[in-house]
Amino acid sequence: MSDIDWRNVVFVDGGEAGWGHMRGKGLDGSHGVALYLDDISVSFDGFRALNKLTLSVDIGELRCIIGPNGAGKTTMMDVITGKTRPDSGSAWFGQTIDLLRLREHQVVAAGIGRKFQKPTVFEEFSVQDNLELALKVDKRARRSLRFRLDASQRARLEEVLEMVELQQHLTRRAGDLSHGQKQWLEIGMLLMLEPTLLLLDEPVAGMTDAETERTAELFKSLAGRHTLVVVEHDMEFVRRIADRVTVLHEGCVLAEGSLQQVQADPRVIEVYLGR
Repeated sequence: MSDIDWRNVVFVDGGEAGWGHMRGKGLDGSHGVALYLDDISVSFDGFRALNKLTLSVDIGELRCIIGPNGAGKTTMMDVITGKTRPDSGSAWFGQTIDLLRLREHQVVAAGIGRKFQKPTVFEEFSVQDNLELALKVDKRARRSLRFRLDASQRARLEEVLEMVELQQHLTRRAGDLSHGQKQWLEIGMLLMLEPTLLLLDEPVAGMTDAETERTAELFKSLAGRHTLVVVEHDMEFVRRIADRVTVLHEGCVLAEGSLQQVQADPRVIEVYLGR
C-alpha cells in the first residue's frame, strides 16, 4: 500500500460483537429469499415515513425501487442497514439473520453493503489504497498497520478493478477521478467486502450518458452473483436494468411487477409518473 497517514484513518473495532462475531455466519438462502421486510412502520415527529411496509427480494435479483420524494425509499434502506429502528415490524436477511438485532457495522459484516447517492471515497488516497482499505478483513488498527495483501486478496483487487474499469487508474488520486469514476470506485469498495446484498441509492445521478450505460452493464453483470436493490429516479436507467420494479408511495408498496406493468398502473401514473 502506498504511503498513508494512518492518523487520518478511523477503524471500527467491532470486538466480539463485530467482525469476529458475524463473519462466517453466511446467508441462509434455502428459501430463495435474500431480504424480507414485514409490516415495517417508522414515524418521525408524527410523520409516518414507512407504513406497514412489506417487501421481499429474491437471492440474485436486481430490484429497482422507485417512487416520489417522501415515499420512504431512504428510510427503508436506513432500517435495513441499522441506521433507523422501526416502531414495529420485522426485517430478515435470509432465513436466520434478524436485522433489527444488529448494529450498523454488524449489518455490513453480515453481508450487506450500501452506497449513498454522493460518492464517499478517500479523495487523498489512491484508487488502490481505497480498495485495500475496503477489504473484508479485521479492521482493528493494530492489524491494519502491518497489513499486506496475500495472493487471494491481490486477485480480488484485480478482479474488482476490472469490473469497475479502473485498471488504468490504480495509482491515481481518487479526488482526481471524474464523478462517474468516483461512483465506480465506491461500488468497487463495496465489492471488496464481498457482500451478498448491495443497496444502491441513485447510483447514476450526475453521470454522463456513457457512464450511465457502463453502470447499467456493470449492474447486470453483478446480478445473480449478488442481490441488488437500486433506488433510482432515472426511468431510462431503470428500464435498462430492472428485473422487477417496486413503487413506494406514502411509506408502503403501491405497485410491483415489470417496468411495463407498473408504468401502466393508473395509481402509479397518478402519484408518480404523471407528475
